[in-house]
Amino acid sequence: MGYKSILTVVTDEAFLESTIDHAAAVAACWDAHLDVLAFGVDRTQTGYYYAGADAIILQETLDRASNDATALATAAKARLNRFDLRWAVEEGVAQLADIGRHVAGRARFADMVVLPKPYGPDRGVELEPVVEGALFEGQAPVLVVPRASDPSSKPKRVVLGWNESAEALRSVRAAMPILKEAEAVHVVVIDPPQHGPNRSDPGGMLSQYLSRHGVSAEIDVLTKTMPRISDILNRHVQDVDGDMIIMGAYGHSRFREAILGGATRNMLELAEVPVFLAH
Repeated sequence: MGYKSILTVVTDEAFLESTIDHAAAVAACWDAHLDVLAFGVDRTQTGYYYAGADAIILQETLDRASNDATALATAAKARLNRFDLRWAVEEGVAQLADIGRHVAGRARFADMVVLPKPYGPDRGVELEPVVEGALFEGQAPVLVVPRASDPSSKPKRVVLGWNESAEALRSVRAAMPILKEAEAVHVVVIDPPQHGPNRSDPGGMLSQYLSRHGVSAEIDVLTKTMPRISDILNRHVQDVDGDMIIMGAYGHSRFREAILGGATRNMLELAEVPVFLAH
């Protein structure tokens, strides 16, 4: 079973072309339908307006967001006309505090959501709730694509971060079509537990599970020689010339990840290849 319904969300014209190009490559590869949501975002923070704020001010922000949505939808259609695939574009307006809910409603019925990196220079504040809305409330796997990476339909060399968590296992199951098509799969286990049933064969049960699906995987056991898990994974991607990372998303609470950082947040900041996430 492959992916037959692909969703992407555009909120910023600066990232529109690269995001649509990646999503179109994925849709074309799996002969899937591509849905594009073009959102004009009212980025005014909740509580910004003082009591009794003029209705004209409120209308101006709404009109600006509506104009942005129309411009994004027009640009998206022009870009999609370059590709031979089935697609649809829908435009809408959302407040910053509510955009995650809108994205989740559509992500629930998508096999994969393709989105730009939410962190980094010149990134809009709405990109983070878009990713989280698709992952958490939408319960959909998300492919986060760096703007500079080449659109890749089927990666040849995949690095799979494995820590035996429920999130990591969900990412494996959600990414199974990708894993089956890959030429090489590197299962990375960092500092495996010294106690427990898998201590003598880290990643062994996962390797058996994958082999029954026709996936030949190599188990790479690494030592935590760098402070952050994301740094080790990114370095290993370079070592094996990988072109996609698959990992579970947000093992800790989102609040803790946002304040203290974590493997997911750091990876989405630093990764130079597409990152496939599931929660």
